[in-house]
Amino acid sequence: MDHATICHLLGDKRRVRRRGERGRNTVAGGRNFGTVARVQTLRFFPVIRLLTAALIAAPGLRAEDNLMKPAAAPAAVVHFVEAKRLDLAQILPKPPAAGSLAAQADLETVRQVQAARTAEQVAWAKIVDKNDVFAVFGAGGLLPASFKAENFPRFVQLLKDINDDLRPLIDQSKKAYARPRPYALDPRVQPCVDLPTNDSYPSGHSYNGWMRAAVLAEIFPEMRAELMDRARYFCWGRVLAGVHFPTDLEGGKRIALAGFAELMKSAAFRARIEECRAEAAAARRKKAA
Repeated sequence: MDHATICHLLGDKRRVRRRGERGRNTVAGGRNFGTVARVQTLRFFPVIRLLTAALIAAPGLRAEDNLMKPAAAPAAVVHFVEAKRLDLAQILPKPPAAGSLAAQADLETVRQVQAARTAEQVAWAKIVDKNDVFAVFGAGGLLPASFKAENFPRFVQLLKDINDDLRPLIDQSKKAYARPRPYALDPRVQPCVDLPTNDSYPSGHSYNGWMRAAVLAEIFPEMRAELMDRARYFCWGRVLAGVHFPTDLEGGKRIALAGFAELMKSAAFRARIEECRAEAAAARRKKAA
């Protein structure tokens, strides 16, 4: 806000006129420019003090409030387990060092798998890319036909709450290691899915696959072995797609299984599993009827 506008707001039109006259005289003559500027600045200070006092006195605004300070982020809600309870240094090994024999083997595996992949494997990689738990674990009749999102709202919410608690571990690890994707290291790797925008290690899809399989194995215990096999093939879809190394998959798996072990210590989590079991039973009855 300039001096003229403030003076106008305060009703001092004569001061505005005088300032305009002095400004014209200064431009024309140039001799008194410094003197006029200092006088105007000195006259401006009382106005600043007046406006500051008015702001401080305004209802609901305290003098100690810092209007430029960003609002504090709300505290994260912990549903079952705090992510910081898991020691990533103990759970997650470093990825193979760039240029090492292990890194070369990792990349060569991706190249060989891609060279031999079939149309059916490409189709599976595209299903995996969508990361839809119902499409993945319901495919081929693995789980009952009633295993659909509309029949399992409690299960859907449970996965969301788990993700809120533990997914930050994956994001932190990706940033810490900043491992390039296979196609970034070798142009011969041609992914058959959209290119991810984050780093490669550890795999978030692998984390999701193993975590979901472990949760589903508690809801459908009679299908535990089959669910674990499906999780393994789900994760392999990321290598088939050309967007992950095999060791990325192992990293995601380690975080998922360590996180699930912590979840099982939570009474609240176990209670939610019981709710999901009841939900599954109700879905079966509904389908049978």
